[in-house]
Amino acid sequence: MPAMALEHAPEPSQFRVTLFVGPQTVKGSPFTCACVFNVKKRSWKGGIQVAVDITQSQIDRLNTAVGFSRWVALALGDMTEEDRAFHEKRAHELFIQAVCWCKLDLALQAGITQESQCLAEDRWVAELRDSVLKRTNFITSYIATELDLVPGDTTAL
Repeated sequence: MPAMALEHAPEPSQFRVTLFVGPQTVKGSPFTCACVFNVKKRSWKGGIQVAVDITQSQIDRLNTAVGFSRWVALALGDMTEEDRAFHEKRAHELFIQAVCWCKLDLALQAGITQESQCLAEDRWVAELRDSVLKRTNFITSYIATELDLVPGDTTAL
């Protein structure tokens, strides 16, 4: 992953998206988690909720593809062991949120109907990998901001 640099998520201007909850384990699927987003399109009278499902194996593959674990280790290297353990756990949760947000953005770009829905774990798999690879700076910036990390000289991974 590249050095920490703060940047904002590219969000389609016609939608307002906020994280509602997640990640949380999907009932009946212990190796699948979901993030739920509130989505409002300017032309809609009301918003919808979109659950974005992703499996632990998908998260693990994306983590490896972008070198996320290494980035976290470098970003948190100066912390005490206790603080580092807490921040590593939180960084992992934030990584899942960011990946789910990337998947939601794919659905928004493809067109989404005004009804609450779930993006199943088997949708957008190849496209999600490409999106996460392209949006690595967004992901690390999002996590750094949420963890109150100061952008610094973390080298590219």
